[in-house]
Amino acid sequence: MYELNFITEIVEEKLAKGNLRWLANFKEIHRDYAIDDLTVPVYALGSLEERGFLLSRIFSAFVTPKYKIHFLLYTSTDIDVKFLRKLILSSKNKFGPDDWIFIELVQNKPIEKAVKDAVKNIADKRVGVVVSSLTSRDEAFSENVLGKGLKKQLKLTEARFEAFDAPDYLKGFAIVFFIGTFMLISLQLFFTIQAVNPLSLLLMFMFSAILGYSIYKTRYHTVLELDNKRFKILKGKSSTQGKWADFADVAIYISPKRESFLRLYSKEGTLDLPLSRVGISRKEAYGAIKQLLKKK
Repeated sequence: MYELNFITEIVEEKLAKGNLRWLANFKEIHRDYAIDDLTVPVYALGSLEERGFLLSRIFSAFVTPKYKIHFLLYTSTDIDVKFLRKLILSSKNKFGPDDWIFIELVQNKPIEKAVKDAVKNIADKRVGVVVSSLTSRDEAFSENVLGKGLKKQLKLTEARFEAFDAPDYLKGFAIVFFIGTFMLISLQLFFTIQAVNPLSLLLMFMFSAILGYSIYKTRYHTVLELDNKRFKILKGKSSTQGKWADFADVAIYISPKRESFLRLYSKEGTLDLPLSRVGISRKEAYGAIKQLLKKK
């Protein structure tokens, strides 16, 4: 169950980060969305309209179709043909007749042959379906444009988590701003140049904001990448990686700064996976990684 909940976190993160923009520009994300008597863990609503530069938006306004794009993620221990047909029918009845519908089904157990055949033979061109198994790492997808597109864009075998950390960014900003301001003051003191004025300070502020972000990305920004076999921690330009098979246990660790980590235990010692800095739920991450360690 924890693995399925963790998949929900992964998919929501991908939607929020815009990783599925090649399918659509998703503007709304709902959790536990009701469709008839079914509850879908993640539902996203979007369109094909561009949100970029002015020319792209003008082109989109006149050329791009105006129908809506719906994405549904459903997770279960097991999915059969009857449920598959019910979910597709309920979705088609709820949404517009010209809308596109992407459905991602994730289950714990291996996929039954009947389910694979039913998915592959979906004839409706406006419904794309992919079903994946966490146990067998197998999947099946509808042989239409939407099904192939969803399979290509939504990969659940690995996840990448990252979040913008304002305090660390301010460190980079402060370093540049104080050094730059010190140089301006030095010029004014030793060379009698009127270097310190509102315009120069404004320009220094803008310069610090840009260069400070570069320092933040190269020194402080933290990324956690993981799949069912290994993980990698990226902090700036440095990286640490490992395999789940090398660790025996895991615990939630709270640092003196009240940041959350998952502490992995091995014969060689411990290793901390950042949670707060990359925006992962403690509960779901702990449960999913605990299961990965048990299956090693």
